[in-house]
Amino acid sequence: MTGAQRVVVNVDGGARGNPGPAAVAAVATVAEGEVLGERTLYIGEATNNVAEYRAVLLGLELARDLGASEVEVVNDSELVSKQIAGHYKVKHAGLKPLHTDAMRALGEFERWQVRSVRRESNERADALVNRALDERASG
Repeated sequence: MTGAQRVVVNVDGGARGNPGPAAVAAVATVAEGEVLGERTLYIGEATNNVAEYRAVLLGLELARDLGASEVEVVNDSELVSKQIAGHYKVKHAGLKPLHTDAMRALGEFERWQVRSVRRESNERADALVNRALDERASG
């Protein structure tokens, strides 16, 4: 990646049922909105919160692979955003290792931030999650 050291990564994770079949997606863009790359991954049975954390990890991997030194993670899970930002404690035992992994991955960037948006503002990542789940269900 030339010149674009700061990457915005919109991420989403979802499960059909909670827990249920789950998938994650990440869409990396420059601040102006140009798409640099997309990834999706079917992750098997998981809860929505586990899927949201796995989506953050997928997005950070994508940003790293693109050569980003700064990353802004945008998701539609207020819980995950607030836990990563340190505003909420991680109480659920199943989320603690994912939170640790996310914090370690974020530490590889010079600067980072995470914020949550309404689902409508995260349409592309949400669509990719649903496509991955639909393909898995029909395949």
